[in-house]
Amino acid sequence: MKSLPSLILALLMGPTLVGCASQMVTQDVEEFVYPKAPDAPRFYWQKMLLGSQSVEHETEESRIQRFITGTTAESRGLSKPFGIAVHRGRIFVSDPPARDVLMFDPHQYRFKSLSADPNVTLMKPFGLEVADDGTLYVLDQTLKDIKVFNREGNWLRTLSLDAPLEMPTDLALSPDGRSVFVSETGKVDNQNHVIYRFDATSGELLDTLGSRGKGEMEFNFPKGIDIDEDNKLYVVDSGNFRVQVIDLEARTLVHTFGQVGRTFGSFSRPKDIAVDGEGRIYVTDAAFGNVQIFNQQGQLLMFIGERGGELRPGVFMLNSGIDVDEDGRILMADQFFRKVDIFRPVAVAEDQGFLGERLPISDDEYRALKQKLDSDD
Repeated sequence: MKSLPSLILALLMGPTLVGCASQMVTQDVEEFVYPKAPDAPRFYWQKMLLGSQSVEHETEESRIQRFITGTTAESRGLSKPFGIAVHRGRIFVSDPPARDVLMFDPHQYRFKSLSADPNVTLMKPFGLEVADDGTLYVLDQTLKDIKVFNREGNWLRTLSLDAPLEMPTDLALSPDGRSVFVSETGKVDNQNHVIYRFDATSGELLDTLGSRGKGEMEFNFPKGIDIDEDNKLYVVDSGNFRVQVIDLEARTLVHTFGQVGRTFGSFSRPKDIAVDGEGRIYVTDAAFGNVQIFNQQGQLLMFIGERGGELRPGVFMLNSGIDVDEDGRILMADQFFRKVDIFRPVAVAEDQGFLGERLPISDDEYRALKQKLDSDD
């Protein structure tokens, strides 16, 4: 078992060494538990993703070659990760400054750059959403379109969006997969602070929700959005420091929660939102460096993370995107520390679920797996 000081040293050294910044950081969970004692634990920090070496396997042959040549392992790190979408153990992360979306698959030891496809041009990928079958939707804030990829990260088509978009930030799919919703964050000097609904196949504009304001179903810089299985839309109404929950069938407000403040349950710089299968609502706040978890009534259940200036598990400086996987694991990105932290619920063991830890793979097993995956591609 690593000691905490040695872990911190490894974390702090990582970004300063060429080729080492992207190592996956793991640590025994007892030291990173949420909430803190004496409260009963609900989540443990599990791992940190910093780049390609977080998931890729290095063979003994490669390690020997590096030793002989005095080189470091090649790695592709994160620049400023923003959005996250996860599907059955496969993690997609948007990286706007790198003009890329990166795919991590810890169980298959795979890392992939989606912009490597010659058919794909990404300028400023922001919000991500993944359908039940693993189809990935990528919102490009600069090109103002949506690129659609299959679960393998291969480009399928591009949706040109029929709307006056200026600063689209996030997207969400309807439960039936036929509509895609986009949050138009707008600008200080305009009134275009709305939620658009498009046809998920053609990109045709089908509906516009809201207008700029402080009233019901009015928005002021709407950012992260999500939709639950009951067709309720959750909107981070960031300039109004609240979350609005909207019944999409009735086009009516269900309720709002939150207010500006520095206390638990309040918001200061809310960014993104996710809803899990049990209806719990997760809202990231860059001022707090945490994610606050609410029930369906908007009551605060707990929070995870803290703001800080050191690269450590559960510490954030500019946290942004969030998603919750099928097993209840929470994945949260931080743009300042260029990482993704993964937290697991106490009911799920380290080796359980789609992102459960696996035993180390042998070089022969890795070569066989890679050959199979390459042939499938």
